[in-house]
Amino acid sequence: MLGVGAALLIGNVKARDVDGRYANSPLKGWFDNLKSKGGAPCCSDADGSAVSDVDWEAKGGRYRVRIDGRWYDVPEEALITEPNRAGRTMVWPVTYQDGSIHIRCFMPGSMT
Repeated sequence: MLGVGAALLIGNVKARDVDGRYANSPLKGWFDNLKSKGGAPCCSDADGSAVSDVDWEAKGGRYRVRIDGRWYDVPEEALITEPNRAGRTMVWPVTYQDGSIHIRCFMPGSMT
């Protein structure tokens, strides 16, 4: 039952830009409409976090990302499959009250 409630909560998340710093970004509309492979809305650039190249990796067609010093496997349904217009790797994590982290969306960058 908790899983169903959490899934509903994630599905209803709205994009936020608390202080308006992204309002004039030329990519704002694109970010606001990003969806994961599984169809979950990623929300916006304001909700995601840029990830340094040392904090993510690809191996065997799967991705992992380091958040707060801990590695997480990126679920297949969390991948953003459209071209990365931002050019940087980004992750949209959701932290639950028990401290567990779920990756809602992940967009790989160029690994330069």
